[in-house]
Amino acid sequence: MVAVKLDDLSMAFDFVNYAAPMEHNAYVSLDTGKVYWTADSNDAFDEEIPDDLETSDRYLAIPHKNDLDLGKTLALRFVAQELPECYDQVEGFFRRQGAYARFKDLLECEGVLDLWYSFEADSVERALRQWCTENGLEILEP
Repeated sequence: MVAVKLDDLSMAFDFVNYAAPMEHNAYVSLDTGKVYWTADSNDAFDEEIPDDLETSDRYLAIPHKNDLDLGKTLALRFVAQELPECYDQVEGFFRRQGAYARFKDLLECEGVLDLWYSFEADSVERALRQWCTENGLEILEP
């Protein structure tokens, strides 16, 4: 079982999710635990990227938040738990562009934005730990 640093995994996950799916990618080497980063729009990364990064079965792609139900599904789960009276309104937000901005504005008006950030961070960490377990990766704690 290869080990990956929790900080490296978290930063790579954030990088992958900074853009639309497939624009930013990160991979964990199943041999070393090293994380490699790529982006469609930028080749300016300082490190050498293995030639077979995207084709070899020795690298595991870091998932996008949508792959782990950490996007709309997570937001709706939070609203159902904390603001059930706003559920239909928030569900409507996610039918149009700009949903997260409207969602966060509502949370701020309701005084639960910090609670959302904590809920989201805890959910991401749990999902990444589960993903590691499912893929045979050990997490090295800081």
